[in-house]
Amino acid sequence: MSKFSRSFSILAVLVSLTLTACNKSAQSSTEDMTLGDTKAKVKLVEYASASCVHCAAFNNDVFPAFKAKYIDTGKVHYTLKEFLTPPNEMAAAGFLTARCGGKDKYFSILDAVFRAQNEMFQSGDMRGPLLQIAQSSGLTEAQFNTCITDEVALKALQDRVERAVKVDKITGTPTFVVNGKQVASGEVTLAILDKAVAEASK
Repeated sequence: MSKFSRSFSILAVLVSLTLTACNKSAQSSTEDMTLGDTKAKVKLVEYASASCVHCAAFNNDVFPAFKAKYIDTGKVHYTLKEFLTPPNEMAAAGFLTARCGGKDKYFSILDAVFRAQNEMFQSGDMRGPLLQIAQSSGLTEAQFNTCITDEVALKALQDRVERAVKVDKITGTPTFVVNGKQVASGEVTLAILDKAVAEASK
C-alpha cells in the first residue's frame, strides 16, 4: 500500500493496540446493525469485513436480490456482525465511517465502501474514497478524521470482533448463520441462501 495519511497511520496503530489487548466487552453503543422485521421467523446473520473481497462480491451481486426477496417482504430479519480481515485498518475505517453516519445511513455507507473496495486496493489510497463517501453522506472532513480515530468506537468494534471469534467461533468472512445454524461461508449465491431460508421457514 502507498503512504497513508496521518489519520490512517493513527488508526493503524489503534487497531494494532486493540488487536493485541485483552479487552472486556463494552455493552454500550455496541449493537449490531439490522434490517427487516424483528418478528420474522427466519433470522439471518452475516459476519462480514469491509476489506473482504468475497463480502464485497456478496454485497454487490447477491445482497440486493436477497434483500428485495426476503428482507423487504418481512420474511427475514437480517443482522450484520462486523469482523476484521487484512488490511485491518481499512476494514475498521469502513465500519467506523458507516457507524458515524448514523443507523439510518449505516447500510448505504457500507454499501458504498464495498463498491469502492476495488478502487482502494488498486490505488492503495484508502482515505480518499472513504472521505468522499463520508462527505456524500453528510459528514465533514473533520468529522471523518475524528470518526476513524475514535478510540472508544474502535474498542467497541474490537470487542464485537472478539465475541465473534471466541463465542461464535467465526474464522472467516463472509459467514452466514440462519436461526443459529451456520449454513454457508465464502462465495455464497442466492440459491444457497434460498435453500437455507426455505428450510428455516418450515
